[in-house]
Amino acid sequence: MSNEKNNQMNDDEIAVEYDFSQKEVVRGKHAQAMRRGYKVVVHKTDGTTQERNFTLPQGVIALDPDVQSYFPDSEAVNRALRGLIDLIPKQKAS
Repeated sequence: MSNEKNNQMNDDEIAVEYDFSQKEVVRGKHAQAMRRGYKVVVHKTDGTTQERNFTLPQGVIALDPDVQSYFPDSEAVNRALRGLIDLIPKQKAS
């Protein structure tokens, strides 16, 4: 193995300069901002700035953290919703 590969961190490792031991972790802290959309200002090395606006793509639904704990992925959400759809009475054709 090359020396460069030996010095690279694994994906699940955190560099020692990042100390999160004194920080409170809040799941979903930025969820509301994601739903509303948000603006990022990029400061370039040449001194200029660029604003970028981000919104969730159409069809993307954000779950609240308490709901997300029951539905860890899209497959689980779709399975649950299809089960609810099956409970809705079918409308008779007129």
